Amino acid sequence: MRTINVGVIGVGAMGYNHARVYSKLENANLVAVADVDEETCNKVCKKYNTKGYSVIEDLLKDPEIEAVSVCVPTTFHHEVVMQALEYGKHVLVEKPIAFTSEEAESMIKAAEEKGLKLATGHVERFNPAVQKAKELIDNDVIGDIVAISAKRVGPFPPRIKDVGVAIDLAIHDLDVMNFLIDQPVSQIYATMSSILDKSDFEDHAEIMISFEDETTGILEVNWLTPYKRRQIEITGTAGIITVDYINQSLEVYGKFAQDIQIKPIEPLIAELGSFLEKVENDEEPEITGEDGLKALKMVLAANKSSREHKPVICK
Repeated sequence: MRTINVGVIGVGAMGYNHARVYSKLENANLVAVADVDEETCNKVCKKYNTKGYSVIEDLLKDPEIEAVSVCVPTTFHHEVVMQALEYGKHVLVEKPIAFTSEEAESMIKAAEEKGLKLATGHVERFNPAVQKAKELIDNDVIGDIVAISAKRVGPFPPRIKDVGVAIDLAIHDLDVMNFLIDQPVSQIYATMSSILDKSDFEDHAEIMISFEDETTGILEVNWLTPYKRRQIEITGTAGIITVDYINQSLEVYGKFAQDIQIKPIEPLIAELGSFLEKVENDEEPEITGEDGLKALKMVLAANKSSREHKPVICK
């Protein structure tokens, strides 16, 4: 196993965790971190005994670094990812892949042209309970999928300033639904609004997805609930699978109720380890730029549906 030299761009809440995980992965060597906030940058580089840059381009110029995690605010994803690709770095960009589908498409095209990996950080796909649910579905344990419903609610996170609850939270479950159902989306209908004065964006959303095989997806997200809940339930013709993301637990209800035992892991460790493995083996990332674009298009369609008060075709 070859060790990959990596850097992390943006070491706020999520980027800090990328640095933490890279620092202990066997196939990673955390060479440097970068953040425009010098105090934050210095704190992280001292903690993990690595180089720190307050200018992103200085990190990208570092010839040691082969791959980077981009964890800056969403509105800067396109700019930073394009810079990283220009400097020949493989990239894992945190979700959402970009602020617009046009930005995402240009990032994907640039990575393809340069022969570089572009992965999207949809970490819930690496939750072992989600992986087990996919295995059970593929093995026809609950029959044909009829409906899938998810709830992702909790208190308002003050660190989120540039997007609303749909693109911050809903995109997780939209990606997981894509993963579990593996069917094109035909139509999306959503209602959203803002109740709190803490954000300029929507703080709650209800989204209904129609898949081409007539499966229905229903998703509730908000920043209004005083406690965190992260659940998804898949209803089939022969049973139901219920997943708790937080507890990494899974229950199956069919002829008999089963509590499936799952070995807990930190999904981010699995995600970053997989990214570096794909870089080493010159293989396609488990969650590609195209996967990120698909989830982004769904959430943008949901936003459009809410604005226009009608269903929207998802293309």
